[in-house]
Amino acid sequence: MSKNKGLSSRAIIGTFYQRLEEIMSEGWINDISATFESDQDSETYKWLGAAPLMTEWKGSRIIDGLRENGITIENIHWANGIGIPISWIRRDKTGQIMRQIDDLAVSAANHKHELIVDMLDGAEALVCYDGQYFFDTDHSEGESGTQSNDLSVDISALPASVHGSTTSPSAEEVRGMVTACIKAIKGFKDDRGRPMNRSARNFTVVVPNGYLDAAMAAIYNPILGGGDTNFLPNMPNYNITLADDSGLSWTDKLCVFRSDGQAAPVIWQQETEPQMKAKAEGSEEEFDNDRWTFGLDYWANCGPGFWQHACMATAT
Repeated sequence: MSKNKGLSSRAIIGTFYQRLEEIMSEGWINDISATFESDQDSETYKWLGAAPLMTEWKGSRIIDGLRENGITIENIHWANGIGIPISWIRRDKTGQIMRQIDDLAVSAANHKHELIVDMLDGAEALVCYDGQYFFDTDHSEGESGTQSNDLSVDISALPASVHGSTTSPSAEEVRGMVTACIKAIKGFKDDRGRPMNRSARNFTVVVPNGYLDAAMAAIYNPILGGGDTNFLPNMPNYNITLADDSGLSWTDKLCVFRSDGQAAPVIWQQETEPQMKAKAEGSEEEFDNDRWTFGLDYWANCGPGFWQHACMATAT
């Protein structure tokens, strides 16, 4: 008996990589993260502070030092695998095996997404490069003063024709939370006391599922509440996009991320790309166990990046 001539280990691996590339190029995670290549077990990222101010030349050039903070991210080895009996390969006429390979590619691509969502979900207790929690009320560096990217917003005090609750706010209340975060990000100062997000124009709003309907209205509807014009979708030269994620445990909060900065709020560190390895045609696995096996593994991890490009708002 011969195996299905249309199905080989080469075809299976090729399909996997094609789908993996397609899926990994999509999604809001890519908008808020920067990828750094690694070649060792861990990498330390130095945030050297802001460049010196321009000053009038009086006698000689003023040479100023840079402040140095940092964070270390360790690479982790991730892996999974599947076994496919030869009889399945021989008898498959409906594409079920390729659907399984497609699912494997989806799982691999989503792993990055899941790691970053898990990190953000606990970011109020995650130490970042300045020694404070990523979302915190008392960030301070050099001459910045005390700054908060962990806001509490009294939604009952917001101007709104319709009021909801902290776990089910109205569209106008979500708009107020989003606006508070954007204003905070635009106002953050560097360690020299200068506004650092003057040019910020692109923002990604991330909400839990319970906020999705109100957030969609707040960000995309031209009219809200009692017929008033909604300024969020009408801000000239601004681009605000929405993302929701069922992996978030939040019930009364949302986050806004700047998505057009040189630095990013999330670091994605990658030592190796996902690699598929096979024991297939002519292998001992085929001879001993009458099956092909496919294994996937890679080395990578994520960590908090530039907190100044992120802000959380909790409804109170």
